This record gives sequence, C-alpha cells and structure tokens, in this order.
Amino acid sequence: MEWFDTWGLPLIVFLPLVGALVLGLIPKEKEDAVKATALLFSLVTFGLSLVAIGLFDFDLDTYNTYQFEVNTRWIPAIDSNFHLGVDGISLPLLVLSCFVTVLAVIYSWDHWEEPRNPRAFLMLMMILLTGMNGTFVALDLVLFFIFFEVVLVPMYFLIGIWGDKAPRKIPGFSRVVETRLYAAIKFFLFTLFGSAFMLLGFLALYFRSGEFGDRTFDIVELTNLGASGAFTGTFAFLVFFGLFLGFAVKVPMWPLHTWLPDAHTAAPTVGSVLLAAILLKLGTYGFVRISLPILPNEAVRWAPVIAILSAIGIIYGSLACLAQTDMKRLIAFSSVGHMGFVMLGISTLTDVGINASIIGMVAHGLITGLLFFIAGSMAHRYHTREMARLGGQMKLMPIMGGILGFTAMASLGLPGLAGFWGEFMSLVSSYNPLDGLSLTVFRSAMVAGAIGTVLTAGYMLYMLQQVNFGEPSDEWVGRNFHDVDRFEMTAWVPLIIFTVVVGFYPNLIFGVTNDVVGSLVEMAFQGGAVTAGLGG
Repeated sequence: MEWFDTWGLPLIVFLPLVGALVLGLIPKEKEDAVKATALLFSLVTFGLSLVAIGLFDFDLDTYNTYQFEVNTRWIPAIDSNFHLGVDGISLPLLVLSCFVTVLAVIYSWDHWEEPRNPRAFLMLMMILLTGMNGTFVALDLVLFFIFFEVVLVPMYFLIGIWGDKAPRKIPGFSRVVETRLYAAIKFFLFTLFGSAFMLLGFLALYFRSGEFGDRTFDIVELTNLGASGAFTGTFAFLVFFGLFLGFAVKVPMWPLHTWLPDAHTAAPTVGSVLLAAILLKLGTYGFVRISLPILPNEAVRWAPVIAILSAIGIIYGSLACLAQTDMKRLIAFSSVGHMGFVMLGISTLTDVGINASIIGMVAHGLITGLLFFIAGSMAHRYHTREMARLGGQMKLMPIMGGILGFTAMASLGLPGLAGFWGEFMSLVSSYNPLDGLSLTVFRSAMVAGAIGTVLTAGYMLYMLQQVNFGEPSDEWVGRNFHDVDRFEMTAWVPLIIFTVVVGFYPNLIFGVTNDVVGSLVEMAFQGGAVTAGLGG
C-alpha cells in the first residue's frame, strides 16, 4: 500500500473536515442521512488509523524518525512546511482520537441535547476530529499551533450552544448568565491565554534557530538542535516557561485547572467525552513531543517544579472530588488527579515514567470517557446529576449500575484494568527519576501520589454508594426507567473491552511506545546536552 505513505496521514487528518463540508450540504431535516454520513466519515477515518497500525514498522525504534512522513513546502516566506509524521508516541493517541469519535457519533444517534440540530452538532465534531488528529501528527510548529487552536472553536460552540442552561452567577459581578455561556467563555479565554505564550515560545525558537543555520519551525530539526545543546540559558528558560503555560492549561495542571470542572459540567455529554478522552491529551503530548526533546536542559531544571505541581494536583483533585455533590463535576475533578499522574511520570524524565504517561493518557481516555457517557445517560433519564437523589440505581437500572461500578473500579486503578498501569508506573518512576534530579522531591511526590490513590478509591466508592446502592428515593418509585439502550451499549462495550485488554495486556501500548521512548530519553537526557542542567 505505497499510497498510504503519501496520502495516509493527510486523509486521517482532513477526511473529517471533508465530512463536515458534506454534512453542510445535506438538508437539516434529513437527520438519518446526516447521522449516517457522519458515521461513515468517522468510521473510514478510524479504519485508516487501523491501516496505519498494520503498516507501522515497530522495529523502527529511533526517536525523531517518523513514518508515513509527508513534508512539502507550505509557507516559504516563513520557512514553514506542511510536515506530518507518526511514531510510537503519537500512534496510540491518534488511534484513540479516531476510536472515541466513532463511539461518540454512535452514542449521539439517539441522544440529542436541545436545541436539536444534529447536522451542526456533528459538523463541529468532525472539525474537532481534524484538529485533534492534526495535533498528534504535525511536525511543524506553525502547523501544530494551528491544529492545537482549531479544537477551541468547535468545543466552544458545543459547550455554548448545547450546554447546561442553568443560571450561573459570575464571581465578582452581579450579572447572572447561563452556565454554558460562562463555561464556554472561561474555557476559551484560559486556553487562549496559554496558547499566546506558547506561540511566543515557538517564534523564539524559530528566530534562535537561525543562529545555527536556516531558520526553521520544523520539529525534527529543532529536536536535533536541542539534543546538541543549542538552546540554553535565560532564553531556554523563558521559552520553556511559555510552552509550559500553553501546555499546562490544556492538561490542565494545578493551579491552571479551574476552567475544566466548569467546562465539563456545562458541556453536553459527547462534548465532555471528547474533552476528557482526547483534548486534555493535547497538552501532555505537547510536553513529550516539543518541550522535552527541544529543551532538554530546561526540562531537567523544571522537572522538580512539574513534579511538585503534579503531586498537588493529585491530592487537590481527590479532595475536591470528595466535596462534590454533582456526579459530573466529581468526574471532572477526577481528571485533574489522573492527569497529575500523567505529568508526574513525564517529570521523571525516564523511559518508565514517560511510558507510564502514555499508557495513562490512553487509559484515562477509555475510562473517563466512559464515565462521562454514563453520567450523561443518567442525567438524560433522571434530569438531575445530584448524587444524593440518584440512589438505588442497581434496582432501577442494573445494567447501567453494573457498568458504572466496573468503570469506577477501573478509574481508581484496580489491578487488571487499564487505569492501574499509568498510576503504578508513575509512582515507580518517581522513586528513581533521572540521575541528578532531587530524590527528596520525587520520592515525596511518590508518597503524595500513593496517598492520592487511596483518596481516589475513597471518592469513587463514595460515588458508587451514593448512586448505585440503597433504595431508590420516593420521587423515582413507580417510574419506568429504561436500562441501557442499543446505541449506548454499542458505544460503551468497546471501551469496556479495551479497558480490560489494556489492563491484562499492557504490552498492547508498551509494544508501540517502549523503544521510541527509550530512544528519546537516551538522546535528550543521557547525553552531553543535559550535563549543565544536572549540574545546576
């Protein structure tokens, strides 16, 4: 399949955008045609991602070497190329993005938020998929930035149009607005704030690269310069800080996380699923793809800071969950803690830690995506998310209650399920971080993370006790709740299966990531480029 080497990645990125344009040509009233078209384009895109797995050379284990690479002149005036490629780090996330979007389309088949407009809703989902896929395969900083920012627009409208209409008082103001408007604006402004600093960092790298040859935005060339120790001193510190702000807001890391609970709580079900399963990974992926290899000295200097913030995020997220009464908001705060484990693994700068972060991203996408699916379906039936009113679900809807119980166990890191590996390996890597890093800081972070796992079990079991167990309240007695329908089951079963498969066979992910992550660590942190950083 030689054509795939040239056209594979562009098709995976832009086919959903073509799908959005086709959806725009279908009359709004023909809902079945609209839904079938969206499903077709998402399925074909997912199928192409599976072809990428089938053709991927897993023996090519050198970091900064990409497959299915496309590199053509794009904007000569600024030396920016249309450069795409995939390696063992980006491939699992690319497939996850396509996979979850297919399930989101299936779920939404018979689950629509008001105002009912499937065509516009699905068009935004297709544009979102283009932005997500493009971010994971972009190898040019300008291209990366464009895709990174593209996801803002569809998610803003998904939250702002189809989100929660409940009134919300703006802190510090007397005005009361709809929750969806408040959350959408907060999401947009927070992310845009971080992205502005990230763009300044990209521009700084571009101009400084001219001192070592031609100016470039190319991630491959900048990574080679970074490995040679080209970017150091105050310049590197400021650039890393700018990139840190851009990526940390998207993760989100504490204390830049405050937009996330509001966005998740206000977003429609599918919006919450895509936000949790994929969009948060754009930030952590940015750290691994750009910050660490291009600025290895600064990665070493910043590693203890990232570890401390990650540990705080783990504890803070767990304590915040224990204080929640809204089921969806509890799941949202849980993401702060789970992504804290991902960032803790990255901060160790070891092959174990970075592998842990990647499998943690995949597991979080599967598990938390499923949790938001379930929370949305429950809200659709009960018309409330208050856990105190949702007791007795095992008697009212035993299948949904059972799936919720399974997913909660996966989320708290039960061995044998996907959530275990990311948390466990992040803690292991924190005990032995990169040589030269402070053992006191990282082992303290490990202890905090271990406490966080206990707290995670506490709030997940609390949620199950509130929602699943006990007797249904009087307001639900006599109501005929229908259990999981065929669209929900079709969307959820694949997530359940892969949660078990990855839990029992983590090499499904490690077999793709391990060699290239080891090569990254060797190139960036075990050579001469970081000697000064370790000495400082």
